[in-house]
Amino acid sequence: MNLEQEKAETTISNFLSKVKHYYHAYEVSQIENAFEVAEKAHQGQFRASGRPYITHPVIVADILIDMGLDVSTICAALLHDTVEDTYITDADLRAKFGDEIADLVAGVTKLEKIQFHNKEEEQAENMRKMFFAMAKDIRVMLIKLADRLHNMRSLMYLSPEKQQIIAKETLDIFAPIAGRLGISSIKSELEDLCLKYLDNAAYTQISEGIALKKQEREEIVDSFIAEVKKELNGAKINDFDIYGRTKHFYSIYKKMKRQNKTLEQVYDLTAVRVIVDTIKDCYAVLGAIHARWKPMPGRFKDYIAVPKPNMYQSLHTTVIIDYGTHTYPIEVQIRTHQMHKIAEYGIAAHWKYKEGITGSTAMDDKLGWVKEVLSYDDDLKDSTEFLDLIRKDISNTNEVYVFTPNGDVKILPSDATGLDFAYLIHSQVGNKCVGIKINNKIVPLDTVLHTGDTVEVMTNPNAKGPSRDWLKIVKTPSAKSKIRQFFKRELKDEYIRTGKAMIEREVRHRGITPSELITAEAVQGVCDRYLLNNVDEMYAAVGYGSISLNQVVVKLIACNPNVADKIKKQQSVRKNKQVGSKENSVIIKGEENLLVRFSRCCSPVPGDEIVGYISRGRGVCVHRADCPTIKNMEPERIVHAEWARMATQTTFPVSIEIVAEDKGDIFAEITKTIVNENLPLVAINARKDRKGNAIATITVEISNHDQANQLMNKLKTIAAVISVYRTKG
Repeated sequence: MNLEQEKAETTISNFLSKVKHYYHAYEVSQIENAFEVAEKAHQGQFRASGRPYITHPVIVADILIDMGLDVSTICAALLHDTVEDTYITDADLRAKFGDEIADLVAGVTKLEKIQFHNKEEEQAENMRKMFFAMAKDIRVMLIKLADRLHNMRSLMYLSPEKQQIIAKETLDIFAPIAGRLGISSIKSELEDLCLKYLDNAAYTQISEGIALKKQEREEIVDSFIAEVKKELNGAKINDFDIYGRTKHFYSIYKKMKRQNKTLEQVYDLTAVRVIVDTIKDCYAVLGAIHARWKPMPGRFKDYIAVPKPNMYQSLHTTVIIDYGTHTYPIEVQIRTHQMHKIAEYGIAAHWKYKEGITGSTAMDDKLGWVKEVLSYDDDLKDSTEFLDLIRKDISNTNEVYVFTPNGDVKILPSDATGLDFAYLIHSQVGNKCVGIKINNKIVPLDTVLHTGDTVEVMTNPNAKGPSRDWLKIVKTPSAKSKIRQFFKRELKDEYIRTGKAMIEREVRHRGITPSELITAEAVQGVCDRYLLNNVDEMYAAVGYGSISLNQVVVKLIACNPNVADKIKKQQSVRKNKQVGSKENSVIIKGEENLLVRFSRCCSPVPGDEIVGYISRGRGVCVHRADCPTIKNMEPERIVHAEWARMATQTTFPVSIEIVAEDKGDIFAEITKTIVNENLPLVAINARKDRKGNAIATITVEISNHDQANQLMNKLKTIAAVISVYRTKG
């Protein structure tokens, strides 16, 4: 037996012993069963470190045991890589362990091997899947965090390139999520490990610098702790724990960057933590410390009276102490034992599943931000924007604390406006808002809030609703989403009609009738995947653009395996017919039936002036005569081309670009115009230019040049449209 095998057996032995210590006998049996299945499935697989692969799920499960998770979560952790990396299927898990454990594993498993356009799109789709699973069961994310923590601990065995990619994703996504869930023990370790790989020089400087003066710092802290104990005993506070702890490296690193300081200039490297029994004792300890040492102005925070959104509660103060001939600032954190448990393990400390409770209002309130992330439907089509929204929403730690007129405290990001506050209260309060008062003074809607402000929302039940310009005023993704939801509801019937027409046309294009594919079971599969309620919501989501047409159709097909073969066969037949008809639609130098293909850069259609370009080994490529790429072609290979009489008997894709003012629901008006023209919409892509105008590029199937002109003329009649033109490459 080699060394790695010995280490693996020790890891497994310690894990199984811990299981017997923490769980009832019938639960131990279930966990051991899951372990045996996982061990057999991963037989012969090894980690990059050389250790047997089974050690990875075992360590992930071990981390979750320390967090106090239930037996189903531990079993799912042991099995979390089986469906993705072994012969075991989802059906196998459901048959052997039931739906609860299988659903947890499915939530952690990456998307099936689909073709993505780029890595960003793949990451965004996996993030979407993960957030959808989180919204249903937060234990999915707890398993994912434990999985990522062990992968980060093992990162030294991967290539430098992979280390950078994984560390950056962890710092951008997983560490902030751990923070939002209040799991500081995992957040801190993830951040420190990320720093080690993303800025090793800084990590080494901090770790070595802290080690260098460790003894001196410990002496200062020990002296302070001894003095605090005397003060607390004198104040008749007897039941308490007190200890010093070095701040984690990444928080020191951020402070050095933010304040442009060297390590030697950062004095509060160590904090002292006091743990007591009751909230009353917390304030008594605070009083005793402030009576003995001078507090630093602006450094006191009461997170007991006003908890952080991630449930964190504690009193924070920084006091100045004398030691030797110098003075030093020391941060003191004061909390109860229960608060400490929540600070370390966050939402896991509130776990309900052990008692058989699958949810609660309080739990739903704590996880509201997960569903808000999923409601950023205007941005779901663009992978980069979706990831940016997630990063911004989960990592915004700068907050302001403001008051309602009744004295309730509300927490918002530091750049939030009065209008953000209105939408935080309720979506209807935001939609009916006609003015904002801050500290009893009427102010503009875009006024930025500050800690201590009292904010009052003035509403009018007859107000028409938000303006599109409000999207530029609000800063929180949640408020933006609620405003967009308003426009979606206002035009819901239109979106339903548009989405239904798009889906049915695409289904027919794939060679089947809508009734074959759009069955109740298939629709339910789409609704489960995208958290929709019914078929109308599915149509509306496609019509609005929050879910792409291809995503829905692919999911419908996946839920109808019996028609998959038929689709493939009919698509193949249709493809052959289309190629033949399009080849016959162009005459090159008076000859028909030559091998031709149509350029994507300018998308020629019957009625356009065209030329042919003789390519090497791929026939004649047909371009519009005004295509910019012609300038760079070899003149001797350009040949005369013209449309055959039968050209209008088939359809061709044409791309049109629309520039419009970003006001009103311009996207809906564009799609409505296309639907009214009865033209198949193949694709649509929207973005903004530097001037803030909305740019939409649409691709439709047409038979001739006149249809394109007619559509462009109709689009020009839309009030907000500035210009419309065919793309030229």
